[in-house]
Amino acid sequence: MTLPTPTLEPVAELTVKVATPVEVGPITGLNSRGRRRVIPITGGTARLAPGPDSAAGDWLAGEVLAGGADFQLVVSDTCAELDARYVLALAGGARVYVHNRALRRGSAADIARLVRGEAVDPAAIYFRCVPAFEVSDPSLVWLTESVFVGTGARYPDRVEMRFFRLG
Repeated sequence: MTLPTPTLEPVAELTVKVATPVEVGPITGLNSRGRRRVIPITGGTARLAPGPDSAAGDWLAGEVLAGGADFQLVVSDTCAELDARYVLALAGGARVYVHNRALRRGSAADIARLVRGEAVDPAAIYFRCVPAFEVSDPSLVWLTESVFVGTGARYPDRVEMRFFRLG
């Protein structure tokens, strides 16, 4: 018996607009292991597949609602754990809650440029994520029944991501 090799099926493309990061500072006490940074989410756009194996032309348009945030734990000058939570509002009224955990790492120089709000070539930064979803529409329940991975890029005013379902 051979175990199946997972495939990647594109399911979402997001542009998430972000505000100036809030530097909370070094974490002290129990479980201290870095600096906390919170990045408010101010809006954005989304395209979401209506189901597995859907054609790109069938995708649902939507927006990223303001009010979410990315709660980062900066563990070194080269690496941060990201924990973003936000809501997508799709055409037709459906809502999708996204809890996206990620790892972002790069050289100390490139990460410092990102923190200063400068553009950095996305190829120089390892940015991978594992989004999970809660849905309000029964037609989107498939988002709660699979495992997803993604890739992203941080720009001065936004984060761009692509999510894939592991098939």
